[in-house]
Amino acid sequence: MDRHQLTIAAFDQLAEAYQAKFMDLDLYDDSYDRLAQLLPPAARVLELGCGPGNLTRALLRRRPDLQLLATDPAPNMLRLAAQNNPAARTRLLDARHLDQLTEQFEAVVAGFCLPYLTPAETAQLAHDAAARLAPGGVLYLSFIDDAASRSGFELASNGQTGAYVYYHPAAAVRDALATAGFGELQELRKPYPRGAEQVDTHCILIGRRA
Repeated sequence: MDRHQLTIAAFDQLAEAYQAKFMDLDLYDDSYDRLAQLLPPAARVLELGCGPGNLTRALLRRRPDLQLLATDPAPNMLRLAAQNNPAARTRLLDARHLDQLTEQFEAVVAGFCLPYLTPAETAQLAHDAAARLAPGGVLYLSFIDDAASRSGFELASNGQTGAYVYYHPAAAVRDALATAGFGELQELRKPYPRGAEQVDTHCILIGRRA
């Protein structure tokens, strides 16, 4: 299996554990508030890498009028997302293959997809998201802000499976968004404890397509 297949298999295996850990996490709630306020009535929203539907649920609680399509490449994650969000549509989709879609959206949301995408794939995602967005549409991205040299294979908490994790400097992601035609960037930063001695910086960028 290649790196992406390993990652998808890991998330498929750990879907229930991931749901238990992250479904009720409120760390990013203020970013969801900002996103919800930017969207027009009955906005069409494409979510990439929806996992068990935690961000999906947070958005729909704030804006039940949204027409939300939640996507993920891991079948077990998508099954949980559908169970947790019966009002949302779901579709099996890899964030690297947005060319499979023909719909337009008022927002594209990718909560922590970037840790599983290379820098080149991240730039392509920004370009593909712009193509799927209506003029003035909003893009929401979250990722771990750190040097790309830190990227590598990491074991999951069960010690039996894992994924190749990519770290992205915030400046590089901002540049990719600007190149893809996004402006009016808003940035939020969150300290995220990881183990007893390590604290990661989670970065959220919200931009608008020109």
